[in-house]
Amino acid sequence: MTGKSRPAAGRVARVRREKLRALKERGVEPFAWSFDVTQRAAPATARFEEEEAARALDEGYGAAGRWGGRLVGFRSHGKSAFGDLEDHTGRIQCHFRRNVLAAEAWALLELLDLGDWIGVEGKLFRTRAGQVTVLAEKVELLAKSLRPLPLGKVEVDGATGERIAHAGFADRESRYRQRYADLAVNPPVREVFRARARIVATARRFLDERGFLEVETPVLQPLYGGASARPFVTRHLALDRKLYLRIADELYLKRLIVGGLDRVYEISKDFRNEGIDRFHNPEFTMLEFYQAFADYEIMMEMVERLMAELARAAAGRTGFVFQGMEIDLSPPFARISFAEALGARLEADPLALGLRELRSRAGALGIGDLEGAGKGKLLDKLFGTLVQPGLVRPTFVLDHPRELSPLAKPRRGRPEVAERFELFIAGEEIANAFSELNDPLEQRARFEEQAALGAAGDPEAQQVDEDYLRALEYGLPPTGGCGIGIDRVVMMLTDQASIRDVILFPTLRAEE
Repeated sequence: MTGKSRPAAGRVARVRREKLRALKERGVEPFAWSFDVTQRAAPATARFEEEEAARALDEGYGAAGRWGGRLVGFRSHGKSAFGDLEDHTGRIQCHFRRNVLAAEAWALLELLDLGDWIGVEGKLFRTRAGQVTVLAEKVELLAKSLRPLPLGKVEVDGATGERIAHAGFADRESRYRQRYADLAVNPPVREVFRARARIVATARRFLDERGFLEVETPVLQPLYGGASARPFVTRHLALDRKLYLRIADELYLKRLIVGGLDRVYEISKDFRNEGIDRFHNPEFTMLEFYQAFADYEIMMEMVERLMAELARAAAGRTGFVFQGMEIDLSPPFARISFAEALGARLEADPLALGLRELRSRAGALGIGDLEGAGKGKLLDKLFGTLVQPGLVRPTFVLDHPRELSPLAKPRRGRPEVAERFELFIAGEEIANAFSELNDPLEQRARFEEQAALGAAGDPEAQQVDEDYLRALEYGLPPTGGCGIGIDRVVMMLTDQASIRDVILFPTLRAEE
């Protein structure tokens, strides 16, 4: 099947295509239509061991079955051979014997390569070396692999018998770009995305059980809003109209509250035309949920319960380690004031500082990207530099400056700040929530303030959304709303260093 040396890529491709031609000449279909799989690697092994312990095996053999998977190892021993078949549950060894297989099936083995998809029919037994193995009675080629997978080397510890796998696909950008190969050769990567699926399913179940209705709002929008961000711009040819990819779901979900759907949520793809780093990807997944007759205090309690549930879904417990930091999502979370925490670092009341002083302090700290920045953005930048990195344990930061929160109600008794919180874990923002502003006149004034910032050069300022204002004029009941970054939650609960490690197909520069 394979030689001892690794041939050049071009020669490997030629050899595999030569085998493909040989298969066709023998009348073997190299790309099958289907295969009736009746057994999976891990469950079949566990069942065999249970039957073995109960002495329920027939002459040492388990029940017959059919396994389908990728061939990831092969060792020839003359009149017999061993192969490792991998499916989505794990690996199982297969024993091919010349005196058991039909002549055509035995001859097929010489035309197989690592990475080929095969189907094996047989029954389980335990080898002299102690490994649960399929004694193959039939073998079929299901799909010929024309490009070798970057499989790593597997060594067996002579003393313990432990199999030690060494990665064969180490370049991270290549792994992101060829996620299909990354998944094929790195089982831990598959586990990350299984954990992601459990996290998303748990979030849905949590909200469904509390009477929330899952809805879908437009991705293509005539105006972008609901966050401070730069949008992606596109055009609808038939309508001859400029449209934007949504940067948030908020304004459409609150329209639904106006319409009488009093608890709604959406798990959606949002798009922001921003830089890429370990916590930012231009396309990302958000969970947003809104509840009529609630405020940000109710949202805090709900977020605490939800985050604990997501941790248990990912790892079975609320405590976990993220990049060396021990974190526990057991409620209650710490709570601090935005102004007090920032004031302690500035040694001044940040809300009392003027625009010039704030800009001077930001400049002294080397903070960039301040073009057109108003007071709210400057305060946010200072907080992000001076306070945020130290928020390792789960912490609610409360009562942001009014200028920074154009969609939030003012704090009761303190109109200079908003009823808003952000949840930080390991120094990163995970959730953002408001007591939603439901006064249409005040909301218009806030939008106009944002428009003025945009005219002054802030590319992330929000726009005046007349249709949303019209919806508010019909009446939005008191409402609490929250957005949670799903990708960042998955990063932390699976201990992944980059957001690209938890997005199947992240945005990358053009391939050279």
